[in-house]
Amino acid sequence: MKFHDMMCLEPHGPDTFVATGPRYPWGGLYGGQIVAQALRAAMHTVEPAFVLHSLHAFFIRLGDAREPIRLEVDRIRNGRSFLTRRVVARQSGGAILNMAASFQIPEEGPEIQTRIMPTVPAPETLTFENWSRVVRRAFVNDPALPATGWMKIDEPLGDDPALNACGLAYLSDDLPTDAVVARHPDRAPTESGERRLWNASLDHAIWFHHPPRADDFLLFSFDCHGFISSRGLSIGAVFDRGGRHLATVAQEVLTRVRRDV
Repeated sequence: MKFHDMMCLEPHGPDTFVATGPRYPWGGLYGGQIVAQALRAAMHTVEPAFVLHSLHAFFIRLGDAREPIRLEVDRIRNGRSFLTRRVVARQSGGAILNMAASFQIPEEGPEIQTRIMPTVPAPETLTFENWSRVVRRAFVNDPALPATGWMKIDEPLGDDPALNACGLAYLSDDLPTDAVVARHPDRAPTESGERRLWNASLDHAIWFHHPPRADDFLLFSFDCHGFISSRGLSIGAVFDRGGRHLATVAQEVLTRVRRDV
């Protein structure tokens, strides 16, 4: 299934849409897909003058690729400068995601960038490791950058800012877990080579600073900001090739030692 197919939502009543997704190698659905589809549903209820600036999502249940996804949009606020939307993604077992997204009419003001892109090799010089036909990605092998890599949606998205924002949202759920695992004291595999840790994404937030082009390589760079009660907090930045800071991403990851190893 292509990214465009995932973003083609079928209307199913007032402010309600239906989406589908492919089965991934690990089973179930990919969290970034559900975030992107929920965002796409919210955007269908927003006037073009308003630009996405943030989203905050909670992963509730593992999605099932065999079932359609029902996306219910609530128009929480329609202000003169800001709009707020809430989206609940549901399947037969109940809600699988709850997301809030905020949109703003752009305003004139100073632009300040304090986050600097790390110095890394160009994506074309690295080895690609792809887990989906939708994504093309290459990790940066640097211990000082535990979860850093180039990623893009591997099909043309054109100049549609909404579709490109959904593309960034889709990609943003890939590396946060790697940053948490890289700092975990029990990260080493077992003697037989099995993974020792079990992980699940709990919540996910993105602040959009500049419009991305998600069909060109973006650098995602994450680090873990600590653990408590089996939860690791991963925070990262997204840059374009020129070093422009496009977005900030934060995710809390549940990380436990597997009982069967």
